[in-house]
Amino acid sequence: MTSQSHSWSRSQEIITRHLCMAADVEKYSCRDTPDQETIQADLVRVLEEAAVLSGLDRTAWDRQPQGDQEFAVLPLDTPEPEVLGGFVRNLATRLGESNANRAEKERMRLRLAIDFGVARTAALGHSGPAPVSVARYLNAGVLKRVLKAINSTDLAVIVSDRLYQDVVRLRGEGEGLDPARYVQVHVQEKEFNGYGWIHVPEHGPEELEPLVSASEPEPDQGPSPAPTNVVKRNKGGVFHFGSGDAAKTMHKKYQR
Repeated sequence: MTSQSHSWSRSQEIITRHLCMAADVEKYSCRDTPDQETIQADLVRVLEEAAVLSGLDRTAWDRQPQGDQEFAVLPLDTPEPEVLGGFVRNLATRLGESNANRAEKERMRLRLAIDFGVARTAALGHSGPAPVSVARYLNAGVLKRVLKAINSTDLAVIVSDRLYQDVVRLRGEGEGLDPARYVQVHVQEKEFNGYGWIHVPEHGPEELEPLVSASEPEPDQGPSPAPTNVVKRNKGGVFHFGSGDAAKTMHKKYQR
C-alpha cells in the first residue's frame, strides 16, 4: 500500500459530522436549453452572494453540482446558526432581487434542505447518512407542495429535526431564529422515514399548516379487525363465520 492510499484509508477511519445543504430549482426541466444554462449560472451566483453577505466562505465548501441543483458539505467550523439564520434570509432576499425583472414564468424558485451528520468524499460525490437524508428532504412531496402553493415566495426551506431541536429551538444564539415560524412535517421518501421542519421566509405557520397537514403519517390503528364473511369448508359442507349479509344468506342456503 502506498503512503497516499494509506493516508486516505486512515482518513476514512475518522468519523466527522458536517453541515450538509442542497438547493434545487423548481420546474427546471420545463425550460429550454439556453434558459437552463442561465438558471444554472444564476443559482451559483445567488448562493455565492448569500454566503458573502452572511460572512461564509463558499470557496471552502465541498460542492457537488448536479445541473438544476447543488449539494454542498460545509467545513467543520461552519456556524450552524448563521447558515439557518443569516444565509437563509440573504438567499431569500437575493432571489427576490434576481427575480424582480423576470416574467412570472421565468422566476427562479428554490427548495433548500439542510441537515447535520456524517458525510465523506466518495468516488462519485459524497457518502454517508447526511447526504442521503438531505436528498430525501429536498425531494419531499410536502416541500414541493408548499413551494408550489405559496406563489409569493421564491424559497422554501426544510431542516432536519436534529437541527431544529439543537439550533432553531434555542433561537440560534442571537441569529433571530424563531421556532414558531417552523412547521413540523413527516417525510417518507424511498427508505427514509422521519421528521423535518419547513420554514418559508416572510410567511407564518398559519399559511403552512393547511399545506403540510396531509404529510402526517396515519395513526396506528392496531391489528386489522377479523373479516366478517370468512368462509371455511368442512366435511359437512360450507360454514360461514361473521355478521355480513353475504354470510347470513349463504348460512341459510346451507341449512336447508
